This record gives sequence, C-alpha cells and structure tokens, in this order.
Amino acid sequence: MTSTGTPDSPAPHPRSPHTFRSVLPVLALCWLAVFFDGMDVNIYGAVMPHMLDDPDLGLTPADAGTIGSWTTFGMLIGALVAGNVTDWLGRRPMLVASVILFSLGSAVCAIAATPALFGAGRFLAGLGLGGLMPLCLAMVMEFAPPRRAALTVGLLMTSYHVGGMAATGLGLTVAPAAGWRWVFWAGVLPALIAVPLLLKYLPESPGVLLARRQHAQADAVADRYGLPRPTAVEAPATGAKGRLAAVGALFRPESRWATPLLWAASFCGLLLVYGVSTWLPQMMRASGYSLGSSVSFLLVINAGGIVGMLIAGRTADRFGPVRVSALWFVLTAAGALLLQAHLPLGLTYVVVAVTGVWLFSAQVMVYAATNTVYRGSERAAGLGWVTGVGRTGAVLGPWLGGVLAANGNETWGFTAFAVAGLLGATAISLVPLATRHAARKSGTATADTPTTGPAPLASDV
Repeated sequence: MTSTGTPDSPAPHPRSPHTFRSVLPVLALCWLAVFFDGMDVNIYGAVMPHMLDDPDLGLTPADAGTIGSWTTFGMLIGALVAGNVTDWLGRRPMLVASVILFSLGSAVCAIAATPALFGAGRFLAGLGLGGLMPLCLAMVMEFAPPRRAALTVGLLMTSYHVGGMAATGLGLTVAPAAGWRWVFWAGVLPALIAVPLLLKYLPESPGVLLARRQHAQADAVADRYGLPRPTAVEAPATGAKGRLAAVGALFRPESRWATPLLWAASFCGLLLVYGVSTWLPQMMRASGYSLGSSVSFLLVINAGGIVGMLIAGRTADRFGPVRVSALWFVLTAAGALLLQAHLPLGLTYVVVAVTGVWLFSAQVMVYAATNTVYRGSERAAGLGWVTGVGRTGAVLGPWLGGVLAANGNETWGFTAFAVAGLLGATAISLVPLATRHAARKSGTATADTPTTGPAPLASDV
C-alpha cells in the first residue's frame, strides 16, 4: 500500500494464501454496508403502525402499500443499473454512491409532510438499496475461497437481519418516545459512518481493474487477498457493447434456461422477504395481537434470519445452494400457513422465529446458486439481473399487503406468502435440470461448472 493509503495501489505485496481469513476485510466492510441496508429496509415496517396512527401525515393502508412498492421499484432500477455499470465505473465507487443515495432518501422521509413526499424519499432510498446488494454479493463472491462461497454469502447476509433487528429496536423505543421521524433520521448514519470506511479500506475488484488495463493494480489486489491473478477471460467487457455482451452472455446455451428460473425463484423469494418485512407487524395486529407484540415479531423473525444464514451457508457448501434453497422455500410456506392460526403468544414467537430461519436464507441461497451458473466475468451482471428482476416480487409483496389491508383481509397475506414459497421451491429446483439439459444439447460442460470463479458445488452438478 502506498503512502496515500489507497487499497488498490500497485505497490508490490507478498502473495497471501487464499483462505477464508483472506476475505474477512472485504466481508467486514460489505457486512457493515448491508447492515445499514437491512436497517433502512426494515425501518418502514417497524414504524408503519405509528405512521398509520399519525393524523398529521394522513397515511392510509392503501397508501402504505403503494409506498412500499415504490421503494422496491426503486430497488429494481438500482439493482439493474448497478449490476450493469459497476464493471465499467468500478464496484467501490458504485457501492459508495448506493450508500449515499439511501441515506439521502431516509433524510427526505424524515422531513416529509405528505405521503407523496415520503414516497419520493423511499423511492430514492430504494435506488441506493437496490444497487448495494448485488455489489456486495459480487464482491464477497469474488474474494471468497472457492469452497466457502455459500458460507461467505450467508455470513454477509446475517448483517441484513442484524440491521432489521436494529430497525425494530428503533421502532419499539424511539418511535413511541420521540416520533417515527427520528427513526428515519437514524437512516442518515450510513453516509457518516460507512462511506469514509469504504473509501479508505475497500479494495476494487481485480477483474474490474484488469478490464481498465490497470494490470499492476489488479495483480497487487489479487496478491494481497490471496486471489488468483485475474486473466482476460475473467475481466468484464467494457463500454456499451461490453454491457450488452454481458447481458447476452446470461442467455448463452449453457444458461439460457437457468437464467429465467433463477429470476422466477428470486421473484418469489423477494416477494416473501419484502412482503413480510413490510406487513408482518400489521398482519399480526389484525390477527389479534397487541401493537407491541406485533412489532416484536419483526425483531424475532430477523433473529431467526441470522441463525438461518449461518445454517444455510454451511449446509449449502456441503449439499449445494439449490437443494438448500428449495427445501427452505417449502419450510417457509409451512411456517406462513401456521402463522395464519391464532396460536398462544409464546408458541407464536417460536413459529415466527423458526419461519425466519428459512424465509430469508431461501432467497439468499438463490444468489449463491448463481455462482454455479455464471462465469466470473458474468457474475456482477448475472447477480444484478437476478436481484433486479426479482425486485418485481419485492414490488408486488408490499403492494399486495396494502390491497389486502385496505379491504380488511390482512391475514390472507399468510396464504399468499405460502403460495410464493412453493412456487420459489419449484423454480430453483429446476435450475440443475435446465443446465444439464442445455449441456447435453450443446455438448459442453454444464453451467454448474463455471470456467472461472469459485469451484462448482458437486451436489448441484
């Protein structure tokens, strides 16, 4: 590292072994960024009951659902844009820009006097939130050891749920005492805390550096973190033609059927994640639980999500992310149906926690499965489109909850979420069949054995 302290300087550096420890600096920085992502996403659901009770704002249940959908519509745009320009502009600058955007959006929400202005703030925040997730996933997958990719993704995503728990804590403490606006002011903290750390310590992708013809910098970063030095095949194509080629590569013969299946699984997973995160407190309140208990359920389900990420990551590294994701989707559907019954409070907390174990990591293992389908040079674009197209499910989930709430049918949401879980299980289960069928037709290696990047998971081949 040079005296300027830039993490991707071309100064010589001894080659480090590519172990799990070597990815920890990148994982820690991305973990912090995703923590704030999870906090911002869950803030809305955590304070929604207080916002609906605020006569000065004039928010109706239908408005609340629409605003939730505008948030996720912003995420859809952010994910698609970030996934397709990050290899051109750089992953570190795009990640910093994403954090600044959702911090700014939170500030707009804090000062909003009308539902329309509040919705504009959530849309702005969504642009940043949508861009951040595929960037962080691509970074940790690139820097992770081959056989620890799923575990690394699982560890990264624990931060989302820690952030969700932090948001719930703010909703339980700050919102009743000081008002819901102060909870959104807390959403400005990422710009003050995370941005300086990312600028100073986060390295740029070696593949991106190589694509920019910064060969010395690319080799220096690879050596510092124990990565193989990038080759031309791993470098993403640059320029407008390169961006189009990256998208076209997602439909090469080996992956042309797997790609839409991953999109469908991501759609179902994100419908579940954002539908539950936005409407769980209100659905539980409609089922007869108190306001305090209803918000607490959001804390409990995120605690279950943290446990689920650790279990899913280790299990997927052994049995493959496709199998784990499919099973987790089915278990999520079962949990959603159980929540439809008005169980004793203690038992309900247990069911909510266990459902959280499966719910969030089912979607994350869809992301991990992309690593068995796409090559290293396609990783960022593939993740961007899987998360971006999946955001249509994130748009539908909050909107659907709002429609049901407006008609007094909040508890029907549990049935809708159970159906989404079963459809997600079906889509992700078909990915290995699609890749094997394509391989047989083309006479090439299966898409589960990418030519670059982490080694394939044998159980998915």
